[in-house]
Amino acid sequence: MSIDPRLRDLLKVLELEPLEMDLFRGESRDIGSPQVFGGQVLGQALVAAYKTIGEGRGDCHSLHAYFLRRGDFEAPIVYQVDRSRDGHSFTTRHVTAIQHGEQIFRLAASFQTPESGLEHADAMPNVPAPELLSPYRPEQDPLLETLPEPVRRMLSHSRPFEFRPVQTPQLINPQPTAAVKQVWFRAVDRVPSDESWLHRCLLAYVSDYNLLDTALRPHAVPIINLQMASIDHAMWIHRPFRVDDWLLYAVDSPSASGGRGLCRGSIYTREGLLIASTAQEGLMRVRA
Repeated sequence: MSIDPRLRDLLKVLELEPLEMDLFRGESRDIGSPQVFGGQVLGQALVAAYKTIGEGRGDCHSLHAYFLRRGDFEAPIVYQVDRSRDGHSFTTRHVTAIQHGEQIFRLAASFQTPESGLEHADAMPNVPAPELLSPYRPEQDPLLETLPEPVRRMLSHSRPFEFRPVQTPQLINPQPTAAVKQVWFRAVDRVPSDESWLHRCLLAYVSDYNLLDTALRPHAVPIINLQMASIDHAMWIHRPFRVDDWLLYAVDSPSASGGRGLCRGSIYTREGLLIASTAQEGLMRVRA
């Protein structure tokens, strides 16, 4: 099956090499950022956890992660999995990512066997359908040429997901606005698998996009004047989904202080079903 090379490469990045029992190695990609993209480490760590889950143990329903040090995309990352608990309904794994002999990331993930129960969910915001919106292509913005080369490279990097923002992006020419935004997204091509674990790992990867910069929207600080990095990341997965169908990421930022911003996200199908929730605090330090 022929698929878009950007998606094919991401799937290759998620194919970890087994080194020993509960020990895996992953390669990285340079997307133009100063360090390894946090979503890549998040996705690979979740893949490592899944590789130690026996058949019939269910799917990941929640994860909590800390980014401890910058990742070096020139070197491999080793993922060590601790099989913390195999219960009747729930399974818990802790994953440590190691590079150059130091911990750079830690993940706790919980898995649950399927069961039925009470259900309710928040309604999706009333936004235009993705077909009515234009794809976000910062490489076509004439203001891109006014930015430093490292920033241009990061913004113009070709991604394995397509994004269609409801609000005008604020990275290149920011104007003060509410700390709220909605973005439609989906994989650039059909994922060649129906297995839910793969779609959940891909969602972990893409969930790191469009969160932290929401906390910048009220402040209108140019990206070249900022040092930004994820500090921690949490995700709760409520219902099945596919990442190659349109999903809406509705994000708000209730607070920023102490050089940090807090952001929350809700992810919906285009039919309005809430499939996941996220939260992230990140460094957003203004350079002198």
